[in-house]
Amino acid sequence: MKGPKARIARWAPMALAALIALTAPAMAQDTPAAVAAVPVSVPSLDRVRGGGAVHLPSTWFAATAVSPDASASGSVSKPAPALVLLHGCGGALERRRDGTSRLGPRYTELAARLNAMGIHVLVTDSLTPRGERELCTQRTGERRVTQLHRRRDALGALAWLAQQPGVDAARLGLLGWSNGGSTVLAATNLVHPEVKRAAVKPSLAVAFYPGCEAELQRGYEPSATLLMLLGEADDWTPAAPCKALAGAAKAALPVPAPVWEAYGGAHHGFDGTAPVRLRRDVPNGVNPGQGVHVGGQPEARAAARVRLERFLRETWGLGA
Repeated sequence: MKGPKARIARWAPMALAALIALTAPAMAQDTPAAVAAVPVSVPSLDRVRGGGAVHLPSTWFAATAVSPDASASGSVSKPAPALVLLHGCGGALERRRDGTSRLGPRYTELAARLNAMGIHVLVTDSLTPRGERELCTQRTGERRVTQLHRRRDALGALAWLAQQPGVDAARLGLLGWSNGGSTVLAATNLVHPEVKRAAVKPSLAVAFYPGCEAELQRGYEPSATLLMLLGEADDWTPAAPCKALAGAAKAALPVPAPVWEAYGGAHHGFDGTAPVRLRRDVPNGVNPGQGVHVGGQPEARAAARVRLERFLRETWGLGA
């Protein structure tokens, strides 16, 4: 047996395998029928106390299948690009009233669209293996899952992707939302020594409404072509620092300077479908202690979807 399923047995400790068995089936059965979801275990570059890798329970959506008899016939689908999807502070899982979990529709719906474009998708979970369910209500400086952890998770996911059958290792990418968008920036900033020395680097990156202050202050030297999609009315992770980051980035050819699109009147989470609401439980944001606004805007959602697809097609040379 080859591919992601074979790697579960090799990489996942028994405890993590049990966790995946509890959560992944619910994820898979709620995935749109057009998308085949496979639970996998992905090693992070982060380490547990004993020295072994932290293993991320993840979900794999293959755009093109490797022939079952590929080893005998040599018949393998043409290698396709692959994207890692990085969740925000709320995590990748949607909790049900009966205590089970499933992968959120944000990820399954986008995976279906990306698969239709010929792009493999890997959705990782950085919270569950570290005993966390969400970070949104935690103050930034007090979070137990930090950008150091998440950056190492993203780099580990890229290394895992590069080893998969049917994946074009020259066309790997990162796409994240909010806290995951900040991870995209951290995992593509060559100022970080471990990013600079990483054997596998993405060729493109997309960040939906990331927090940009940390990498702006650090100085941003992109390792990949970066697109940021921002909300002008975002009072959680404001657009201004991201625009400044793009303008101040020290890009070196062949990597171009980062680009951004900002949508007027759009709040944090503008690509969602829920109405805008004030989250008073969030201690961070532009006005600490006063909450933040979160919710979708149909016009921005549609425009961002078009812009994302165009960016992927142009950067990776995909057909229309």
